[in-house]
Amino acid sequence: MTTHPPETLNRSILRLALPALGALIAEPLFLIVDAAMVGHLGVAPLAGLGIAGAVLQTIVGLMVFLAYSTTPAVARRYGAGDYGRAVRVGIDGMWLALCLGALLAAAGSLVTPAVVDLFGAAPDVAENARTYLAISMWGLPAMLVVFAATGLLRGMQNTVTPLWIAGLGFGANALLNALFIYGFGWGIAGSAIGTVVAQWGMVGAYVLVARRLARVHTASLGFQRESLGGTVRSGGWLFLRTVSLRAAFLATVAVATGLGSAELAGWQIAFTIFSTAAFALDALAIAAQALIGRSLGAADTVTVGRVLTRTSAWGIWFGVAVGAVLAATSGVIGVLFTGDAEIAALIQPALLVLALAQPLAGFVFVLDGVLIGAGDARYLALAGLLNLVPYVPALILVALFAGGGAVGLAWLSAAFFGVYMVARALTLGLRVRGRSWMSAGDAA
Repeated sequence: MTTHPPETLNRSILRLALPALGALIAEPLFLIVDAAMVGHLGVAPLAGLGIAGAVLQTIVGLMVFLAYSTTPAVARRYGAGDYGRAVRVGIDGMWLALCLGALLAAAGSLVTPAVVDLFGAAPDVAENARTYLAISMWGLPAMLVVFAATGLLRGMQNTVTPLWIAGLGFGANALLNALFIYGFGWGIAGSAIGTVVAQWGMVGAYVLVARRLARVHTASLGFQRESLGGTVRSGGWLFLRTVSLRAAFLATVAVATGLGSAELAGWQIAFTIFSTAAFALDALAIAAQALIGRSLGAADTVTVGRVLTRTSAWGIWFGVAVGAVLAATSGVIGVLFTGDAEIAALIQPALLVLALAQPLAGFVFVLDGVLIGAGDARYLALAGLLNLVPYVPALILVALFAGGGAVGLAWLSAAFFGVYMVARALTLGLRVRGRSWMSAGDAA
């Protein structure tokens, strides 16, 4: 059994985490670009984007197992030295993603009006949400293929290539949004079209990369169902885990909608910032996923334990740094998004709560990555359901007693970051105190 000295482990974490940081930030930057450009069209389009974004993130998030189950499956085989089988598992995941995405796009297009109506938003807000969502549905297959392809490369210990592809995709998204929204005058529809085109461009880049890996490691490009067994089993539990996460996010948006259109627009900004910070903090989780999967494949449990300790500490300190930046800029974030000083004042208290929660968030995201990398999907699913037990009553209290304005939005933020995130920290922290999670994954 081979172990790594501290310097080598630190370099391994940084080698994976730093490129992953860039790629992960690029993903929510798609939404930030949309929100910033749409925000200058008015409150109704921005609030509509908030509803459409919540629905899209829910659908895509439910399918995130395509990356999270593919990464450890590929990494274990990579750690065992079976590179051809590692690549084949990843390519099968891409095929599965394409099929699931096509089905979701077709079904989503049919139910878009009914889904938007569930939020009970004002008519002008609902119309903008329907427009954005109906177009964006056709980018779902691309988003899911990107997830699976990213999982393949992470498992192969490569986070640099996803960084390049994500960066190019972000640049194309920004240019196309500006052209379609303002140049062609398509409004919120132009934002959706620009994002969909950029997403399919990223798929083309990943297909070229996967083809090269298949050629180098003598792996088939065709779909081979038998190699998906462990991925599908793990993915089922991760799907249930994500259902609980998205239920919490959607319930929060529903409460924000009840507070008022301005508050909903404010929550959209705050949650977009949270998503950006979450992806940034999740870079360490990606490194943990890849390193723990590889180490378990090589039967190196000593390194597994050290990766856990090191990445957890880094996650907390990284959260401190991110929180400090958010606190310092909380007064101007709203202006940057909307140009409206009243919206900026409305959301500043909520952003300060978000800033205070970042060290805890860093701890939560890293432990999530550790357990995903170990294939401990069943526990993550059950813990996700348990986390809703204290959060749902907290949301009900906010809806009944918090009222609107900055105070109501701050209480909503406190419920999400103070109750829900604390529950996640407790359930994950208790799990990693033992050793049973180290043998939870499919090592086949």
